[in-house]
Amino acid sequence: MHVWADDKVSFTASAPDAVAVGDQFRLSYTITTKKVRDFQAPSMKGFDVLMGPSRSEQSSVQSINGKTTSTSRITFTYILMANAEGEYTIPGASITADGNQMISNSVNIKVLPRDNAASQGGGNVSADGRGKAIANNDLFITATVNKTNVYEQEAFLLTYKIYTAVDLRMFENVKLPDFKGFHSQEVELPNNRRWGLEHYKGRNYQTTIYRQFVLFPQQSGKLTIEPARFDASIAQMLEVDDPFEAFFNGGNNYVEIKKTLMTPRLEINVKPLPTGKPANFSGGVGEFELSSSVSTTQVKTNDAVTLKIVISGTGNLKLLSDPIIEFPADFEVYDPKVDNKSRLTNEGLSGSKVIEYLVIPRTAGIYKIPSVKFSYFDIKSRSYKTLSTEEYTINVDKGEGNAQQVISNFTNKEDLKVLNEDIRFIKQGNVKLTKKGEFFYGTTNYWMFYIIPAFIFIVFFVIYRKRIAANSNIAHMRTKKANKVAVKRLKLAGKLLSENKKNEFYDEVLKALWGYISDKLNIPLSRLSKDNVEEELQNYGVKEELIQEFIAALNNCEFARFAPGNDNQAMDKVYTASLEVISKMENSIKH
Repeated sequence: MHVWADDKVSFTASAPDAVAVGDQFRLSYTITTKKVRDFQAPSMKGFDVLMGPSRSEQSSVQSINGKTTSTSRITFTYILMANAEGEYTIPGASITADGNQMISNSVNIKVLPRDNAASQGGGNVSADGRGKAIANNDLFITATVNKTNVYEQEAFLLTYKIYTAVDLRMFENVKLPDFKGFHSQEVELPNNRRWGLEHYKGRNYQTTIYRQFVLFPQQSGKLTIEPARFDASIAQMLEVDDPFEAFFNGGNNYVEIKKTLMTPRLEINVKPLPTGKPANFSGGVGEFELSSSVSTTQVKTNDAVTLKIVISGTGNLKLLSDPIIEFPADFEVYDPKVDNKSRLTNEGLSGSKVIEYLVIPRTAGIYKIPSVKFSYFDIKSRSYKTLSTEEYTINVDKGEGNAQQVISNFTNKEDLKVLNEDIRFIKQGNVKLTKKGEFFYGTTNYWMFYIIPAFIFIVFFVIYRKRIAANSNIAHMRTKKANKVAVKRLKLAGKLLSENKKNEFYDEVLKALWGYISDKLNIPLSRLSKDNVEEELQNYGVKEELIQEFIAALNNCEFARFAPGNDNQAMDKVYTASLEVISKMENSIKH
């Protein structure tokens, strides 16, 4: 079976989001069919057209389970140069494809000023013996917060951002602060984080957000976010004077330079919550709404009733205390079921907290479930607010069958009110007695009644013990093989390294690292994350330095995947570091 994949034709334009004055860049138009004519380029005001349009064609055929798919595309490419600072829009191009006229998307390009590197001071420098000095303004990391004056429990965003004008390869070690005095949650950034050009203090840098955290201050006063430390590895190209070395190396060579970066110390002014907290204050700080519902208002005794309370909004959602509800005394109340459905935002957790109370009325009658009160501190109005639900009336009818129940009133006298016929009268009249020998006690059946269950218990106990031992051996063997499995995975990564398949290589290294820890600790991958892996390793007695080295290996792998610069050298570094940390783990974790 043969299928052409160009049934739905697309026509798209692509260009960098930002360039600097004097920079040359590509503007490309791609259409997913070869049946085209009359390509018309738009006006490119603000840019010099140095070349184009050049036309290139690509085709590919893929066969999966006997189904062959073919794709074709044509790309028209221009080389442009930015003339002046500003923000520009290049309109869509037009083309006739398969007899239909199509217009591409427009592109927005921000043109930054020229890099004013020459006028910048060198500051403190760091260099290898052969390397050129790396100035502090060539590579640095900023730590910024979106608020410096907050209330207790008010969320704010902390961002670590990289600025580099050099060939940054990776961070060999990262030491973040422990956020003492704050409850912290890390923002999950996309795996395919992008680097972009940004003009900062007279220079143009490649930038990306490295880590982000939402912090909730737990106390008032001046709280400090300590500096973070980053040990960076930078590749620098050197000119080679030796003519023979120049011939075999193309006249250039690379040297690795180490540089330690420190972020500034940040101070946060945390104000205490105002006095006059309501009696039913939940501890909530943010913006919230309250709603409720009841499963039914007409039931019979011993039927269940569910009261659902939903607290929704944005703030310290997970830190809210559950509302206290005074149910009628004749209701049997079970522990509430709580479900947090939230996502992390710059302002805190946004979503809802759903609390379900299950109660069972034991006697007939008409009962009231009182209104639920929920109080919180509103960030916008800077005041306390109290929300209320409606009151519910529950009509309980007498149920059939075992309607009457034993009700225990735990008073000081421990009185017990007994209903129905739990205490029976003594039977009067002639009673027939049974002769000895006809009674069940002491008979063979009586003893078999004890011996057979005991025998069955012993058999099941032996089988169960063997099964436990077998499972233990399997887990033990799995642990023993963990290092071999990791090495096998890294062998595949090594093959991908030699083939220069960048994305597949980093995917395989991450699989090896996470897979090794999963096997070694006998914990499913679904239960492991950067947030809890440190705690899990500490439980197995792994030293803090080695734990940080493992986490750094994960971060470096993710970072190097999208970092600008020489791919091969960065991949070599990640591969070597991963092998070393797995080897150290193998020697550290003992079972």
